[in-house]
Amino acid sequence: MDKFVIKFENVGLRYGMGPEILRDLNFQITPGSFQFLTGPSGAGKSSLLRLLFLSLKPTRGLISVFGNDTASILPDELPAIRQKIGIVFQDFRLLDHLTTYENVALPLRVRGKEDVSYRKDVIELLSWVGLKDRINVYPPVLSGGEKQRAAIARALINQPKLLLADEPTGNLDPSLARRLLRLFAELNRSGTSVVIATHDLDLMDQYQTRRLVLNEGRLQVYD
Repeated sequence: MDKFVIKFENVGLRYGMGPEILRDLNFQITPGSFQFLTGPSGAGKSSLLRLLFLSLKPTRGLISVFGNDTASILPDELPAIRQKIGIVFQDFRLLDHLTTYENVALPLRVRGKEDVSYRKDVIELLSWVGLKDRINVYPPVLSGGEKQRAAIARALINQPKLLLADEPTGNLDPSLARRLLRLFAELNRSGTSVVIATHDLDLMDQYQTRRLVLNEGRLQVYD
């Protein structure tokens, strides 16, 4: 097993010729760890998540993912590495021409799996997040909270080694938010490393766990 799922060394990020929005980031995410990423609006949380998901490259510094230096990862190697990472985006990114079931099953289809091998798991997960009666519905018909839950189910279905979630409970009522946090915690206990970006202090206070706090582009780690 790799010592670190993710390791940042002196990482900086800027867009174009602008100022650095992330500066001198040094931290590690270990296998099976659980952490919240927090900080004021505009602190760079979404940019940091994009670095973790490998959809952005740092302007400077070194990032290693599952023991691979991201600077040396070839383009055709990237999909296999990303398959180990589940991500919940704030804007959901569901495909409107696919049903709820098909959206959630998509990561498995991409891996070449047959429907018969995963149908039970997809339905069970959709039931757990409260969408069993919305299996054959298309995203334009879903409410914001339902889209949020479908996006979370899609991120979880692959049983990723690393789960990234950007404000995953933002559109949910407190009861459902707690239920989904329990699902994240169960996934974590099975060995998945979890990073949840959130502004919700009440949510974070329910878990005595590591916090990554971004402020003005710099990161403080509180274990």
